[in-house]
Amino acid sequence: MPLLLPVLIFFPIFIWNAFVLPTATVHYSQDALHELQYIWNVQDRIYKGRVFAGSVVVDHGFLFPDPEFFMEFSWGVENQRWHCISIKPKWPSMHIFLDANGNIDMRKGSSTDVDRLKECQWELAKP
Repeated sequence: MPLLLPVLIFFPIFIWNAFVLPTATVHYSQDALHELQYIWNVQDRIYKGRVFAGSVVVDHGFLFPDPEFFMEFSWGVENQRWHCISIKPKWPSMHIFLDANGNIDMRKGSSTDVDRLKECQWELAKP
């Protein structure tokens, strides 16, 4: 019975995160030569990490985002140019594919949900 209690507590949380919230998944090419550093910023919930060739990173948005909602993904190779995209996740999931150079694969048939991406736009001050 004591082992069942944690399962009963965490299983609904897992289901909620995995199947209810809209997610964005970034896939890094298996042919890549360098690891990438990344920063997810979802409404000021910030995660930093590294992604290796052939790996994926995932984060989720909100079920009912307000007009101020934002999700940004920044990535790059250490001491080289960084990229940043603003993402509008769709339910149940969307996918972004990075090629071996770390650029977004926007070729026709690449399966990247390009229509959900735009350049990062930083607003430093609100009136």
